[in-house]
Amino acid sequence: MPELPEVEALAHHLREHAVGRTVTRVDVVSLSVLKTVRPQWTELHGREVTGAGRYGKHLDLQCGDLHLITHLARAGWLRWSDSLSPAPPKPGRGPLALRVHLSGAEAAGGPGFDLTEAGTKKGLAVWIVRDPAEVPSVARLGPDALSLDRAALEKVLAGRTARLKTVLTDQSVLAGIGNAYSDEIMHTARLSPYATPAKLPPEALDRLAAALHDVLRGAVQRSVGQDAARLKGEKRSGLRVHGRTGLPCPVCGDTVREISFADKSFQYCPTCQTGGKPLADRRLSRLLK
Repeated sequence: MPELPEVEALAHHLREHAVGRTVTRVDVVSLSVLKTVRPQWTELHGREVTGAGRYGKHLDLQCGDLHLITHLARAGWLRWSDSLSPAPPKPGRGPLALRVHLSGAEAAGGPGFDLTEAGTKKGLAVWIVRDPAEVPSVARLGPDALSLDRAALEKVLAGRTARLKTVLTDQSVLAGIGNAYSDEIMHTARLSPYATPAKLPPEALDRLAAALHDVLRGAVQRSVGQDAARLKGEKRSGLRVHGRTGLPCPVCGDTVREISFADKSFQYCPTCQTGGKPLADRRLSRLLK
């Protein structure tokens, strides 16, 4: 699932390549991705792209007083092309959900981008709104993860008794962090996924605040460097524990362990994070004795 770093890289690409161009046409290939009825997508036609940004994991293409906001869900992506085919795409069962054509001097077709989604479980969502706060999932977001210094993070975590893993991935608490980067942040901070945020000692909060910024900013730089909108980068190339079950921890050499849930899992290193003890089964909330 694209998280803050990947979405920020896509916004960066749009700021460099789309801003200043005019939307010439929007092709909606899958009507189910549109979550708003008014304004219609045709109202984007003829509007200049004036900016691109991000709200948590939501991508925002600004076209004057309208915003095209996208949540890429688990398997969605934005793919940029310097020369899109001018022929309208045919609706079907393929990955293409929506196409945005932009002005350009190319004879065969102008530049633009496709919103695509792999797999059969569709979750990609698009809203066209005048105010991003009209999008319910944007309105519920907590502060952006990269906006918090150590003091602000302490305030956000105060009173939180759920597991640290749960709190870091709760978008109403911290916006932008998902399953993969929460694993990386906790590993870098040497904290257990089952730690209680409200009970973290000052030195642990110091490590968590530093890890949050270091991991996310490093991932943003990697994603931007991979030119993510042209070729989807391999997120795992920069990860130390997430998705590496059974492999040695690059810090200490211990075996990376996994806790599995119905539709997802998370990874951690016992030596680095839990005092050498494997975590209990997901139904328990304590370490194995």
